Amino acid sequence: MPIFLGVTIAGANRPLPVVPSIDLNRYAGKWYEIERLPFRFEKDCASDVTAHYTLRPDGTVEVRNACKQTNGKVKESKGTAKLADKKGPNSKLKVTFFWPFAGDYWVLDLDPQYQWSLVGAPDRKYLWILSRSTNLDGKIYDQLVDKAQSLGFDATQLIRTKHT
Repeated sequence: MPIFLGVTIAGANRPLPVVPSIDLNRYAGKWYEIERLPFRFEKDCASDVTAHYTLRPDGTVEVRNACKQTNGKVKESKGTAKLADKKGPNSKLKVTFFWPFAGDYWVLDLDPQYQWSLVGAPDRKYLWILSRSTNLDGKIYDQLVDKAQSLGFDATQLIRTKHT
């Protein structure tokens, strides 16, 4: 069982389950980051982290991430997401911001109304709790953190995102 910062994480060796499929048209649009595991792009982000997804005619997704830095400036990064495996579920994506490097973007849980999403990577290094609004109901939030922990993510390292 893997150990993160001295904490043994149950479930970290199991294959990471994803939702069976997503409607990319419904998933498209603006999402607010509620919490995340530390991520290199976001090290300078002080608040207002968002992701905006736009479905393209070729089936790929334009990804535009933004945040407000401590100096008040907006930092933005643009990329492209595509299916990780053409035979696999469309809830497993690969996102490229700097070619040829691509990162995993797996939808682990999704509200039936597409109001919140739990996204992670199979190596359990990255995790995001996303919402269509800047606030997420406390009960739903707790359920998502519990699910992340049960899937082998170190939820003790989650960073709460401020929104102004």
